Amino acid sequence: MYQLFKAAVKEDMQKFKTAVKTMGPAKLEIPSPKDFLKKHSKEKTLPPTEKKFDRSEPRKPPVPLRTDHPVMGIQCEKNFINTNAADVIMAVAKKPKPVYVDRRTGDKHDLETSGLVPKYINKKDYGVTPEYICKRNKEAKKAQEEYDNYIQENLRKGAIKRVSDEEREAVLQGLKKKWEEVHKEFQSLSVFIDSISKKIRKQKLEEEMKQLEHDIGVFEKHKIIYIANK
Repeated sequence: MYQLFKAAVKEDMQKFKTAVKTMGPAKLEIPSPKDFLKKHSKEKTLPPTEKKFDRSEPRKPPVPLRTDHPVMGIQCEKNFINTNAADVIMAVAKKPKPVYVDRRTGDKHDLETSGLVPKYINKKDYGVTPEYICKRNKEAKKAQEEYDNYIQENLRKGAIKRVSDEEREAVLQGLKKKWEEVHKEFQSLSVFIDSISKKIRKQKLEEEMKQLEHDIGVFEKHKIIYIANK
């Protein structure tokens, strides 16, 4: 049976086989036996030098011989003693660096950076108000004048009226009394808030107390209060 279909199987394999579908190319070039790796073939070679080195050429000046002697007898006419004395006499005396001593052992410290020297109070602009503060004060004063003019104009037209001190104090005391009543009612709530109605009641009391505290703060902060006429 195998011998019967052997030729057909070979023919089908050659017919439907694609190129380079196996492990690697179908045909490889066999290396030549002469191209074997030689010794020192992978070592880097130095580039050729432009100038050939000559060992006979001296690189440094030669050492003087024992028989060679330096030139003697050359003297300078400059009087160094007088020159140095003149330089010292004509020089400006150096001022000693100001220091201070804070211990009996004589420890010295720089006086300029110690803060003991009154340098800043001797400046021309010491104690003068800065320009940006003056500008801001002028703007604030101008804004206050515009606001006062606006209030006087509305008072003249009857659009607003000022709350008297007695009315302001009465309203303030009424707000505080109302807050005490709401706070007392809030304190009398049940410890366990286990129903929706209790939660709504607690939330309502908290919002009312918060609004009363805001109104009390407004009346205590502002001494003059205006009310618009309807």
